[in-house]
Amino acid sequence: MPENVENNEHAEQAVSAEETELEALRNENEELIDTLQRLQADFDNFRKRAARDQEALVARAGERIVKELLPILDDLERALEAAEQHEEAKLEDGVQLVHRQLEQLLAKEGLAAVETDGRFDPHVHEALLTQPSEADEGSVIEVLQKGYRLGDRVLRPARVVVAGPKEEGPSGDSL
Repeated sequence: MPENVENNEHAEQAVSAEETELEALRNENEELIDTLQRLQADFDNFRKRAARDQEALVARAGERIVKELLPILDDLERALEAAEQHEEAKLEDGVQLVHRQLEQLLAKEGLAAVETDGRFDPHVHEALLTQPSEADEGSVIEVLQKGYRLGDRVLRPARVVVAGPKEEGPSGDSL
C-alpha cells in the first residue's frame, strides 16, 4: 500500500504543478490581452488625432488663401464703387488691377494657364468644335475658355476650337 500512497502523492503533485502552470498561462494570457487592448486604444486615439490634425491643416490652408484674397476683394469693391459714379476709366483700371492681383496670387500658389498654341492635346484641351481652316489640321485655332494647371495636375482643360480639314471648293479643289 505504501506504493499507492506514493503514487497518489505523485499524482497530486503533478496535478498541482499542472494547475500552477495553467494559472501562470492564464495570467500571461490576461496580460497579453490587456496589452493588446491598450495598443488598440492607443492606435484608435492616434487615428482620431491624425484625422483632427488633417482637418485643422486643411482649414488653415483655406484660411491662408482666403486671407490673401481679401485685398483683391477690397479692390473689386472699389472698382464697383467707381462704376456707380460712371468713372469708366477708373473702372477699367480697377478691374485690370484686380485681375492682375488675382492672377499673381494664383500663380504664386502654383496655378498656370494651359498652353493652347500648336496641336490639340486631349490631355489638356477639350475640343468643342472642329472647323475647316487654313491652319494645319488638328491645331488649336481658337480658345473659348482658358484651361489651368495646378502643378502637374489639370484643374480645367482649355476649351478650344480645332482646325479640321480644309474646305474644298465646288470643283473639288481646296480653297
